[in-house]
Amino acid sequence: MFVRVQETAYLGSFGALAGWDQATYIPRKGHAHRAMMQATLARLLHQRSTDPRIGEMLARVEGSDLVHDPTSVEAVNVREWRRSYDLQTKIPERLAVELAQATSLGQATWEEARPKNDWASFKPILQKIFDLTREAADAIGYQQERYDALLDQYEPGATTRQLEPIFRRVREATVDLLQRIEGTSRKPDPAILRRYYPRAAQEALGKEVIARIGFDLEAGRLDVTAHPFMQGIGPGDVRLTTRYDEHFFNPAFFGTIHEMGHGVYGQGLPSEHYGTPMGTEVSLGIHESQSRTWENLVGRSLGFWRYFFPRAQEHFEALREVRLEDFHFAVNAVKPSLIRIEADEVTYNLHIMIRFELELAILRGDLSLEDAPEAWNAKYREYLGIESAEIKDGLMQDVHWSAGLIGYFPTYSLGNLYGAQFFQQAEKELGNLEEQFARGEFAPLLEWQRRNIHQQGSRYWPRDLVRQVTGEDLNPEHLIRYLNAKFGALYGV
Repeated sequence: MFVRVQETAYLGSFGALAGWDQATYIPRKGHAHRAMMQATLARLLHQRSTDPRIGEMLARVEGSDLVHDPTSVEAVNVREWRRSYDLQTKIPERLAVELAQATSLGQATWEEARPKNDWASFKPILQKIFDLTREAADAIGYQQERYDALLDQYEPGATTRQLEPIFRRVREATVDLLQRIEGTSRKPDPAILRRYYPRAAQEALGKEVIARIGFDLEAGRLDVTAHPFMQGIGPGDVRLTTRYDEHFFNPAFFGTIHEMGHGVYGQGLPSEHYGTPMGTEVSLGIHESQSRTWENLVGRSLGFWRYFFPRAQEHFEALREVRLEDFHFAVNAVKPSLIRIEADEVTYNLHIMIRFELELAILRGDLSLEDAPEAWNAKYREYLGIESAEIKDGLMQDVHWSAGLIGYFPTYSLGNLYGAQFFQQAEKELGNLEEQFARGEFAPLLEWQRRNIHQQGSRYWPRDLVRQVTGEDLNPEHLIRYLNAKFGALYGV
């Protein structure tokens, strides 16, 4: 069985490589053919994943002495193979193929339609994706919410009922902090970040930083795309992407560090278990905890910039006369904005909650796609006090729905929650981390992550991993305290 599963993983790697290529270097006229390639591969993978022989082999080992310890390699693999097999066998091959083809075309349509604000061209394929996704959720089954069938694929064990009170607490605390920040006279100078930052210098600094932190550039690469992402192809091949704006420092720099956080997780997985659950990331929320930790808790800390700001000044003439403290305040500026991936730490989770609430409403049948753009704007007015004049900066800004990633967005806020709780535990064990960053010492935190998180593969489900590492269940107060302490000090509130 191990050989068969690993062969399936290799086929999946071809799909990952094709997806990365489609988002980076594919010729514009190649998308239709790529959609058929992905659909064919989806059919092959579905056939292999639902082969009755897999169910027979699993039945023979389940309940045996081989899996008596639930955290052993064998037991973890059998548990997750069973979970995957049961999931795959519930989705008809026809539906799996249609979804693969629709999402491949959806991403190509989104990429072309978004810059043109062309909602009319994008809406039909998006409607098809939502319809197929709803059909998949019904095929999988659920106890309370159709949404749970989708969410569980990205965050094993998570449910809407679990998330709603946690998100409510974070939302209330965020709105309170945001109101206090908006009421103070202490403000950063964001113009510092809007000067001229040559692309070549941005790329050079970005590669220097991720290499210093611990991303192995001989086992990965950095490329350009419309919407940044990380793609793990397999051991020794983890690919990062970013996008450059020569008149805005933040997108490329913090986007690169964010994707590097995903990348070091991919590079830290136990390669000897490749193709099995023990060699696989446990969830997208845990994945996001790694990227958000490096982007924000590390990359926007004063200690980090005590070390890297002199190097940034060497790369960029625009920073030569800027004070470290002014730059640090600028990269931590809090201001409600339209674009999620450019949002500050305080307001970021509000973007996620808007998407979560809209997805729930659409899946429940309470909101039509026709009315979604206005519902989007209404929530932005309510939560952030702003709205977009252009749909490319509104409902069409994210690639996720076009890729069929419905139920994915909550993992971003879960990543912030997990990350804050993990970071506090790491600091208990390692000492003052910001002082280490100021000395250019990033290895202790990375090694702690590899030992406690990366090397665990899928041994524990997300909430169990949090309890295993920190000794308590997921607790939103860790993130709330961190945000209040950091931004309270910066803004004097």
